[in-house]
Amino acid sequence: MKTALTIAGSDCSGGAGIQADIKTMIANGVYAMSAITALTAQNTTGVFDICDVSPEFLRAELDAVFSDIRPDAVKIGMVSSTELIGVIADSLRKYEASHIVLDPVMVSTSGSKLISDDAVSALKNELIPLASLITPNIPEAEVLTGITINSKEKMEEAAVKIFEQYGCKVLLKGGHSVNDANDVLFDGSELTWFTGKRIDNPNTHGTGCTLSSAIASNLAKGYDLKTSVLKAKNYISGALSAMLDLGKGRGPMDHGFDIKGDY
Repeated sequence: MKTALTIAGSDCSGGAGIQADIKTMIANGVYAMSAITALTAQNTTGVFDICDVSPEFLRAELDAVFSDIRPDAVKIGMVSSTELIGVIADSLRKYEASHIVLDPVMVSTSGSKLISDDAVSALKNELIPLASLITPNIPEAEVLTGITINSKEKMEEAAVKIFEQYGCKVLLKGGHSVNDANDVLFDGSELTWFTGKRIDNPNTHGTGCTLSSAIASNLAKGYDLKTSVLKAKNYISGALSAMLDLGKGRGPMDHGFDIKGDY
C-alpha cells in the first residue's frame, strides 16, 4: 500500500487540517500519517486559538515517520512559525522526500490569519523551493507575486511568475473570486486549465487542505501530475456534491462520501 504524510495543524472540528488530510488520504486509497505543527481551537465560524508544537517535537515526529514507514508523498499545510518551517525544510532535505505538495496556508476559509509575517518569508525561501507542487489560492498567490489577480490572464501570469521565482510547479486555484472552481496548472513548460464543476454548496471548510492531500495521494500512487490534479478535482466535486450541512458557519465537506461502511 502506498503511503502519504501530512505535515499540518490540527482542526478540532474535523473539517480542515490534519483531520481533513487523513480522511482524504484514506478515501483516496493510501495509508495516512501525520506530523502535527500546531493545535488549533476552531470550528466552522472561525479560529479562536493556536498553540504551536515545539521545533524539537516536530523534528521528533518527522524522524519517527521517515525512519520507519517512509512516505511516498508529503503534503504540507499550515505552518505558522519560522522555526517550524526550518525544521520541516531540514527534515525533507535530510530524508530526500519526494512528491512534496505544499498548500501555502495563510488565511482560513473563515478569514482568520493563520501565519505570522516573518513566517511568510521563511515559507518563500525555505519550503517553496523544495516543493514538487504548490497550490495557492488567489490571495496567497497575490502575496507570493505582488500581482493583483482579477482575471484568467492574471492567474496565468501569476502561475508563471511563481514558477520562475521559486522553481516549483504551481496549481493556482480560482475559487469563487475569479472564475468559480477553475484552476490553472503551470508545470514549467505549459499552462493547463482544469474546469471545476459548479456546485451550489456554501460549506467549503477545508477545501484547500482536501485538494492538496488528494493530489499528494495520487502522486503517491504513481499518477502523473496532471492526472493527479484531475482525479483530486473529481474527488472534491464528489465531496461537495454530497451536500453535508454541519455547523453554524461554513461547514465541512463529506470526505467519506464514497465510503460505504457496511461491514
